[in-house]
Formats: sequence, structure tokens, C-alpha cells
Amino acid sequence: MPAAAQQLRRDVDYRLLPRPQPVETGDRIEVIDFFFYACPYCNELRPRLETWRQRKPADVVFRRVPVVRHDSWVPLAKTYYALEAMGEAERLHAAVFRGYHVEELSMSQEKVIAEWAEKHGLDREKFMSIYRSDEVRQKVEKARKMTMDYDIQGTPAIIVDGKYSAEGISPRSIDILDSMIRLARQQRSAKNAK
Repeated sequence: MPAAAQQLRRDVDYRLLPRPQPVETGDRIEVIDFFFYACPYCNELRPRLETWRQRKPADVVFRRVPVVRHDSWVPLAKTYYALEAMGEAERLHAAVFRGYHVEELSMSQEKVIAEWAEKHGLDREKFMSIYRSDEVRQKVEKARKMTMDYDIQGTPAIIVDGKYSAEGISPRSIDILDSMIRLARQQRSAKNAK
């Protein structure tokens, strides 16, 4: 049976979050990619997720949140938020994964990340100033809180509409994502019909 035709199984393919979380997207369905740059499975899922983003439904908003489970994960989260603040997250998201997993750079070290940023056409001093800023520190703390609030137990984790969670990676990851979106859409329709 084709993967897309397989039934979505609760507590196997996905789980319900213990405490549903508010969505920031209003009438549109929210999809959050909780990722960690050092996670090989996040690196493996990333190109498939990027392909999916090109065809995502119009009623879906996609966001990324770096997972912060330990203090040692903070530098990579700061890297993401510094790139985002510079408007470079889309262009360089894959390059951070490549730096970590292919080039085997110690991306958690400030000297290494500063050199990496410069190599990728960013103003080194500006990047590091943003990387060390209070704004980035606050975003990292918010990501740490979201990691706990969304009960992220492993990476990658895809959360749909603050309720449905699929963690890890499988050949069906994108099919499961699409099925969770359908569940969210059905739940919203049923709620609006009341």
C-alpha cells in the first residue's frame, strides 16, 4: 500500500501534546519545525521539508524554532536567531547544517561561527554583535521555554496547530505531516460548525 494511503496512527505516527499550545497564526494552520543543527536526523529531514514547503497548502504557515534542551545547545540556537535577525535564515539555514555535518566545524565556538559567517558573505562584526545581543538572548530563552511547553522530547519534531506532534524521521515523515494538517483542518472545521 502506498505510504500516503496508510492510516495515520495516534501514539505511533504522531501524538497529542499533553497541553495544547496557542498558535500565532490566527485562521491559518501553524506548522513548527523544532530542530537542532547538530541533529543528524534534522539534517536528513531538512531537504524533504524544504521541498514540502514549496507546495504547502495556502492555509498553512511554517515556522522554525531551534530546540534548546541544554545550555550546550544555546550557541546553535543563537546562530539561527542571528541569521534570522539579519534576514539570512532562509539563505543560510542549509549551510549551517552543512557546516556542522559535512565540513565538521565546531559551530558552537564563537571564533568558528564568526569565520563561518564571514565566509558566507556576512559582516563578521555585525553578525557577532547580533549573535551576542539581548534580542537574540531573549529569543533563545523563548525557544528554551517553547521546547518545554511543547514537550519536545527529540528532534526533529514537527508540531501542527499546537496540538499534534511527530518526532524523529521516517520514510513517511511528509505524509504524516500532511495527515496532521488534515486532522487540524478537520478539527477547526468541526469547532467552527458549532
